[in-house]
Amino acid sequence: KENKDLKSVAEKLSKDPAVAYVEPDYIVNRTISTNDPQLSNQWALPKIKAAEAWKMTKGSSNVTVAIIDTGIDYNHPDLQGNLWKNPGEIAKNGIDDDQNGYIDDVYGWDFRNDDNDPMDGNGHGTHVAGTIAAATNNGKLIAGVAWHAKMSGLKFLSDKGSGSTSDAIDAVAYSAAMGFKVSNNSWGGSGNSRALKEAIEKAGMGGQVFCAAAGNSRKDNDRAPPYPSSYDCKNIISVAASDSSDRLASFSCYGKNSVDLAAPGVRILSLLPNNRTASWSGTSMATPHVAGAAV
Repeated sequence: KENKDLKSVAEKLSKDPAVAYVEPDYIVNRTISTNDPQLSNQWALPKIKAAEAWKMTKGSSNVTVAIIDTGIDYNHPDLQGNLWKNPGEIAKNGIDDDQNGYIDDVYGWDFRNDDNDPMDGNGHGTHVAGTIAAATNNGKLIAGVAWHAKMSGLKFLSDKGSGSTSDAIDAVAYSAAMGFKVSNNSWGGSGNSRALKEAIEKAGMGGQVFCAAAGNSRKDNDRAPPYPSSYDCKNIISVAASDSSDRLASFSCYGKNSVDLAAPGVRILSLLPNNRTASWSGTSMATPHVAGAAV
């Protein structure tokens, strides 16, 4: 009956000489089609046109991302299926099965504590991982940029968030040796290390895209460069943070020559350990959007 009434109204309106034509006022919905319940709070995904990209590719499980950070909560329900597991290693047998120098490195390695458990005791690495490749369309929490990527936790930052350049070098070297094609590096400092630069360049020779946060000190990186984002390496993408209006975030570093692009980094909803989520801001949150796109 309702459709019949609408048709009658349309016919009457179309006879009015002031009306050019009549058509329905259709209901439309957002084009991202997933069942992740908190997707509507992820403003960054439509901003980077994720739905359009997903029509072409949702990412490959053959691509592994090194999360060089505080580790990953590899028990998080919304990361299951997207965690790298070393195919050459037999878990908990106390043997370096793949002879890469690391015993039982099933999910990655903890370079900070020199053990095989890269569990995240901070939250930063898990937040990064969620943005890159949270399990998507699984009815849980959030969506990731790259639905099918694998992620390895290479922990070199402590649970308080700090780490040494030497441990970072070992993590980068591990990612290169294991053939990981993308790395996310949401960390940095003022020290210019030749050894770290050479490790990044070696990873690049193996085909790795090294995504690095530009920093949160509001500075021009051309004048006061932080590292690793400011190394002049062909495989580094240096990432500033933008807000929902495509403006440079108030905290973000920038640089005409030293920063490559900006990505959403303000109030980014992602995962935290123990099946939690939170909205955080920083170039640390912008960089994993680029790493996910790189996948």
